[in-house]
Amino acid sequence: MTGGPVDEWERARVRFSDLRLLVPALLGWALLAWTLTGGPALRGWLIGALIVLIGLVLGLGPLARLWQRGVRTTSERHLTRPGLLLVLGVALMLQVAGAAQVALRGVGHLDDLTASRAVVTIEATVTSDPHVPLVRGDREEMVMFRASAHRVTGRGMATSAHAAVAVRGGTALKTVRWHDRVRLRGRLAPPLPGRSELAILRASDVEVVEAAGPVARVAEHLRQGLRTAVEPTPDDARGLLPGLVIGDTSRTPPDLTEAMQATGMTHLTAVSGSNIAVVGGMVLGLCVLLGVRRRWRPVVVALAIVGFVVLARPEPSVVRAATMGLIGLIGMSRSRRTSGLPVLAAAIVVVLLIDPWMARSFGFALSALATLGLLLFTRPWGDAIARQLPGRLAFMGPAIAIPVAAQAMCAPLVVLLQGSVSVVGVFANLVAAPLVAPATIAGVVAALLSVVAAGPAQIVGWIGAVPTLGIAGTARFMADVPGGTMPWPDGAMGGFLLAVLTVLLVLTGRGLARFALVRPVVALGVVAVTAAMTFPTRGVTWPPDGWQIAFCDVGQGDAALVRTGPGSALVIDAGPDPGAVDDCLDSLGIATVDAVVLTHFHADHVEGLPGVLSGRRVGQVLTSPIAEPAWQVGKVVRWTQARGIPVSALAAGDRMTLGTATADVWAPARRISAGSVPNNTSIVVAVRAGEVNALLLGDVEREAAHDLVLRLRRDPEMAAAAGAFDVVKTPHHGSANLDAGLMEAVRAPVGVISVGQDNDYGHPTAAHLSMLKNNGYAVYRTDQRGHVAIVDSDGALSVVTSR
Repeated sequence: MTGGPVDEWERARVRFSDLRLLVPALLGWALLAWTLTGGPALRGWLIGALIVLIGLVLGLGPLARLWQRGVRTTSERHLTRPGLLLVLGVALMLQVAGAAQVALRGVGHLDDLTASRAVVTIEATVTSDPHVPLVRGDREEMVMFRASAHRVTGRGMATSAHAAVAVRGGTALKTVRWHDRVRLRGRLAPPLPGRSELAILRASDVEVVEAAGPVARVAEHLRQGLRTAVEPTPDDARGLLPGLVIGDTSRTPPDLTEAMQATGMTHLTAVSGSNIAVVGGMVLGLCVLLGVRRRWRPVVVALAIVGFVVLARPEPSVVRAATMGLIGLIGMSRSRRTSGLPVLAAAIVVVLLIDPWMARSFGFALSALATLGLLLFTRPWGDAIARQLPGRLAFMGPAIAIPVAAQAMCAPLVVLLQGSVSVVGVFANLVAAPLVAPATIAGVVAALLSVVAAGPAQIVGWIGAVPTLGIAGTARFMADVPGGTMPWPDGAMGGFLLAVLTVLLVLTGRGLARFALVRPVVALGVVAVTAAMTFPTRGVTWPPDGWQIAFCDVGQGDAALVRTGPGSALVIDAGPDPGAVDDCLDSLGIATVDAVVLTHFHADHVEGLPGVLSGRRVGQVLTSPIAEPAWQVGKVVRWTQARGIPVSALAAGDRMTLGTATADVWAPARRISAGSVPNNTSIVVAVRAGEVNALLLGDVEREAAHDLVLRLRRDPEMAAAAGAFDVVKTPHHGSANLDAGLMEAVRAPVGVISVGQDNDYGHPTAAHLSMLKNNGYAVYRTDQRGHVAIVDSDGALSVVTSR
């Protein structure tokens, strides 16, 4: 007999059992993330407390007997006591694993040498592909990779090492390959708290001691074969297809990356559980076609996934994705539909036992949350959606439910990373979802065929390019939808608010849908009012009337406009992207540029110069007197000579009067060799446009900033001007390398940080933001607010942003 109360109780009991395994995993994860940034005393205290509690629960001591007497029934005891033991046991295991990892990387003197910022020689194994950050900052052509240190020599000591190191340096680092054993020389620096790396090594020299083994060479050959196969395809496909297949985003166009960030589609270019699922599904289909026995299919699929992990590099993020992807594989071999939650819980615990630093990884959290959302909601939501669709389209129910479930679970965490909510993200992912699988399969096949012949591989590469271009087109179109991205409070409070809102929508969604069907007019009215309240006003307020100074959102770089008259401006820096700065000038109606000031020659300030010059009359280009780096100076010279534009240098004491605006150059007064020479010889300019006074600090670092403080003390005219600024463009995109005395001396009501979303430098830093807050600045960030304009309305100053 089925369908009776016993069956209902059994189903409820199973669900409780599944959650009973998941809750300890989540609680243990949260405790581990908290204690990883604490000292050994905190970890020791917590481990001791967990051991004592486990002993009490097991019945050791009078407190345990008192606790047991408080349990009313035997069934309740069996229900509660094992569950509590499971929570405590998982937490203890994870704490011991974390303490062991911290102790292991403390072996030797690497931590002491890092604390003293020593110059060392390190022998290490490369554990990630060298790459140039997508958004470049103060170090031109900086190359980065991760390595596992084995031995370190410095300060007269040579010891073993067992820790991850983040390596940064020049283009010489491009010569190394994944799993090469290398010898590196450079200066150590401590990383941010909570990072898995023990140190950051700014390498000045690299030597390959031992090349990678045959497995790594085969994997690299396949990866290069994929890149070659897609070489003839359009730019978007050439850059995006390797990202979809193996997570290689080195050739993805920057504007496409920004569009995918705006639409919540960046997960497609990170090797994730979806990649694993596609590869596993493809191999499973082949097993069915070839007649492989059912019991052997999971083994074959597992081997294929292991091979794919080697191809994509077994870095932590890839291993994490494979672990989450294998949850579906294990569930495939089980008869119980509810086996997914226990497997997910076990996967979380196993990953954290192997690599406790994953506890603080946003990528791991997003993977786990997305998997949890699929397990909990895909089937019920898919069935509910299917019931509302015509019979022939019912199969689309789960396909629609998958991105909705993943987005609902991940949105509160994503808002911590970007401070906004993508309104079009779900729809964009729905459109792109059917295209991911054929693109991924074609990419894998092209990589395999490249071993045999380049011609067939390129044909398959073109086949994969078709759905890839569809994904890119979707991202670009959706990114331009008005109101596609809604501003949202960032930080923990923003994430909590969105989580509460998501839970309320999940719990009340069915009731709201029924209400909309019964009261359609009222529902439409609520939607219209809500849309009117949340729809961005950029189309109405931008460009703002009466703007005097504008700071363009150009990503991780600087570009500012000082209005000199109707349709004309002084441009200070051009940002890293010609298209971005060109769009900003167009939006403000700038047809004439009286002068361009390039504060220094780093790429994030000058690479956008062709965008400023395009289609406009430009009077002159004024630069820093320090012509470094030479290759970037050469670019500026070629661009300006091609247009016949004169170039000259500025120095402290120079003054410019351009139309209705004036600009006084405060720095550089001398060459400062400490720190970054180009940064510390940035042009610092005090401008006045209308009634607005502003100070633009370029990328000055602590040494140049302190020199300005000393000059303010000596120069009464500069000191008087310092107290009258309405806005300060803070230095170096929010870097912590600044002088507190300068920010206090030039404090203004408004501080603008020109910074790019999700940049590789952690800008703006907590120290920078705290310094501005303590000095009373109202902070406007271009990564959150878009373009920022200072408006003069009959003497009343206000700030208008494009977002």
